[in-house]
Amino acid sequence: MNKIVLPPQLRKVVDKALLKKIQSGLEQVEIQLLEAVTHTDPVANVTSRHLLEAGGKRLRPVLVLLGAALGDDSKDQVVKAAVVVELTHLATLYHDDVMDRAPMRRGVPTAHEVWGNSVAILTGDLLFARASQIVSRLGGKALSLQADTFERLCLGQLHETLGPQNNEDPINHYIQVLADKTGSLIAASAELGVVYGDGPDEYREPMRIYGEKVGVAFQLIDDVIDIASDQSGKTPGTDLRAGVPTMPTLLLRAHAATDPKAKELIEIIDAGLEDDDQLALAVAGLREHPALEEAYQLAKKWAADAVAALAPLPDSPVKDALRVFAEAVVDREQ
Repeated sequence: MNKIVLPPQLRKVVDKALLKKIQSGLEQVEIQLLEAVTHTDPVANVTSRHLLEAGGKRLRPVLVLLGAALGDDSKDQVVKAAVVVELTHLATLYHDDVMDRAPMRRGVPTAHEVWGNSVAILTGDLLFARASQIVSRLGGKALSLQADTFERLCLGQLHETLGPQNNEDPINHYIQVLADKTGSLIAASAELGVVYGDGPDEYREPMRIYGEKVGVAFQLIDDVIDIASDQSGKTPGTDLRAGVPTMPTLLLRAHAATDPKAKELIEIIDAGLEDDDQLALAVAGLREHPALEEAYQLAKKWAADAVAALAPLPDSPVKDALRVFAEAVVDREQ
């Protein structure tokens, strides 16, 4: 079993009793995750465990546990709900890595690099199936939430693949992709915690909004880290080189009509960045351009809006922890 430590996003939480409960809950989640990906089929057993055993932040289970702490977090169903969201997340990673042709994930070769695209896709499908089996035992509320979230995950990937359509603003399109691909599952995590911790129904919508906005903020800061950080564990500009649209480059393109420096940088990027010197030039230019700071400030705004969504919740250690979590999402370098 992986040694699970609390995500750094919680290290500033003051209430030690709450942190201890979250730690204990995560350990139970990890045990049940391993059980869920263990197959009698020898091939599926290896491929399904591949990314789970590589580690991960477990942010979604943390939000399930925090949401449940608004009610009764001792219920067995809370841990099962946390397992469902993490299995769903793992499944999307197998599929995303195929579509993005990503060579590495969590410090190990991606499944499609090891076994090929077909096995990677089918393994993702198996993980979705396991998540569905568990969620079916949780009951109707979880089934509905999981189905709605799965639809949004697929739509987000579809819209990212197709790109913005005619007359569609690229930045608005990108934000919607982030809300669907990342925000929807984080929102479901926060809401499921309230549901299966038997928290008040009126907490569900604030937690859902909070989770979605945190998810968007998380991905926006990932875009900034790709350019700004030398401590993220990957070469700065990896997404830039791969041609992945990110908020700093979208904002840079918006500047290009009136800003000669932005136009010059876009020409360098569009010419291709296979050459290391050209990549370094593009990264250096973006680090100096206001577009990068604008992307960072946009991430901060989404995190602040997430915190604002918690206003209907009563003051408590859980609310404090959720605030710290959202603020810490944009205060990281990897």
